[in-house]
Amino acid sequence: MKRQPRYITAIKIGMLFIAAYMFGHYSAVAVDHFQPEAVTASADGNWGLSFQRDGEPPVANASAEELSKYDAYYAEITEQKVLYLTFDAGYENGNMPSILDALKKHNAPATFFVVGNFIESEPQLIQRMVSEGHIIGNHTYSHPDMSKISTVEAFSQELEKVEKLYENITKEAMTKFYRPPQGKYSEANLQMAKELGYKTFFWSLAYVDWYVDNQPTKEEAFEKLLGRIHPGAIVLLHSTSSTNAEILDELLTKWEEMGYTFKGLDELVGQPQA
Repeated sequence: MKRQPRYITAIKIGMLFIAAYMFGHYSAVAVDHFQPEAVTASADGNWGLSFQRDGEPPVANASAEELSKYDAYYAEITEQKVLYLTFDAGYENGNMPSILDALKKHNAPATFFVVGNFIESEPQLIQRMVSEGHIIGNHTYSHPDMSKISTVEAFSQELEKVEKLYENITKEAMTKFYRPPQGKYSEANLQMAKELGYKTFFWSLAYVDWYVDNQPTKEEAFEKLLGRIHPGAIVLLHSTSSTNAEILDELLTKWEEMGYTFKGLDELVGQPQA
């Protein structure tokens, strides 16, 4: 049997990883969709939000009190107009340089939750993020449904692989900030993360921006991101979104005009939660 060249095999593996990553987003209905009804407080399931009024924090499907037991956050309780920018980065499709340029222009710190494929394929971007003052968070190595992982060994392996990749590139220890893939979690998972020294970060503002072939318009993005912004928001955007790359400079300007300032998640840690 004729063997395929190694580069063809590598390409196939990369394509399979990207397909699996995107499928996870498409199948996770509650990750970034906004629930029209109030949601029940629970520390198990899919992360979901219900926006009651523009400009106010949404109701989440786990209470701040429940999350605090696991060093988990989704917003800061404050009346000050501060927000926290986060990006989920599953792979690079050409948008990250523009995103970093906009953040640098506005002196806005961000946290990038990366998976194994991104950190393996984009070491120069990782180095740029770090050099420009951003935090690299852990989004697991293979972007699985972590709520289905029942052992500490399997759970820690997904995180430790990313830690080692990061350390090999930066020669520094990785900040132990974690975001569950697809927003899927369980009390057991949150406890595992805490025992491993991680702080878990959900979000209080996001929109459907991850369909790379069906991107929201600029107007649609602004409607969600300007109307639903609120004091203390943890904002989730996807770096694969061409719309996000296109509008980020203008979006940050509009938020600044509304009186908002930007802080890093490291400044949130230890603050009261929403």
